[in-house]
Amino acid sequence: VNPYFRTKDSADELQAAGIDVLCSPYANTNLDAPALPEEMYRICRDKRYHAVVDVGGDDQGAVALGRYTPELLEENSYDMFFVANAMRPLTRDPKDALEVMREIEAAGGIRFTGIINNANLATETDEEVVMAGERYCKTLSEISGLPHVLTSVDESLYDVLKGKIDNLFPLKLQKKYFL
Repeated sequence: VNPYFRTKDSADELQAAGIDVLCSPYANTNLDAPALPEEMYRICRDKRYHAVVDVGGDDQGAVALGRYTPELLEENSYDMFFVANAMRPLTRDPKDALEVMREIEAAGGIRFTGIINNANLATETDEEVVMAGERYCKTLSEISGLPHVLTSVDESLYDVLKGKIDNLFPLKLQKKYFL
């Protein structure tokens, strides 16, 4: 949705894996416009598709999602996860994160169904950063009433954290973005 949208950087790898990448025509430009392509309607209309939609972490991204809300609510077969990074300056406190969650829900006209812990400091992320995110997400879950559904970590931390965290999801991060 905005110039910081990084999935487009991985479009070739995702498409090679059989994953279609649909994104704003303005992705990776200096224009910040909450716009998604018309082709996005197929995620609601074609039941063969399962989609992951990354609309960013604020109400502006949710405005773009709002265009699809009526169809998503009618189908009533969606999950919308709040991806929480306890290390982000604007949401360092779970109460601040809850406020952002509510702003996103209001702007998009659709409710969250769960929380994902994505606590990270890029290449500085270690076990303690992720565990601090776990505590943060536990509190956010309690005050929001939403389940904490999983924790994402760089694959290099997976073995260290396996057994300490339920529903641990390893990610292969592209190091080229941390240079």
